[in-house]
Amino acid sequence: QVKLVESGGGLVQPGGSLRLSCAASGSIFRLNTMGWYRQAPGKERELVATISSAGYTNYADSVKGRFTISRDNAKNTVYLQMNSLKPEDTAVYYCNANNYYGDYWGQGTQVTVSS
Repeated sequence: QVKLVESGGGLVQPGGSLRLSCAASGSIFRLNTMGWYRQAPGKERELVATISSAGYTNYADSVKGRFTISRDNAKNTVYLQMNSLKPEDTAVYYCNANNYYGDYWGQGTQVTVSS
């Protein structure tokens, strides 16, 4: 079993920045794609960004140019640098990872963008 623990969420003003981290632990076996998803109140969970084990990235159109995903394979950790935050970025952000044995989710971290 793989455990994912997110950190770095919080309250930030519009235009501000936050950096989310997600550390994987447990029975890790060659984590493949890692990524971030988010869910705003009353909306479905949506993809924010993903990164493959080789470093290939994919972003939702709504965050391109503002968010950057990266990972440290030695630490089994994925990061999400969020700049120029907007009120519509407010959501619970979930970390996701997968390997041969399954697909795993973190418990989520709240990001609130408000003045």
